[in-house]
Amino acid sequence: MSLQHISNNVNDFNNINNIWNNYTVANEKSKILTWLSPLDPQRRHQDIRTRRVDEVGDGLLQTQEYRNWFGSICRGDSDGSGLFFLRRSGG
Repeated sequence: MSLQHISNNVNDFNNINNIWNNYTVANEKSKILTWLSPLDPQRRHQDIRTRRVDEVGDGLLQTQEYRNWFGSICRGDSDGSGLFFLRRSGG
């Protein structure tokens, strides 16, 4: 048996092994996703979308804190930190 023949056999085996692994991974991925989220994502998205209320949260987008934070991201000055708002207690 020539080295070329052995090399071809090894390549064929690797190809079959890759196909089997990809099938197994794809099959397991589907099972895992079903287990993680038994909800139908499209139905859930549509439900949330239909219950959405216009202009909710617009006040947040108008605050100086948000504008400063978002501006730093756009300029590339951000250190990756998040933006947190604390609710002030009434006087």
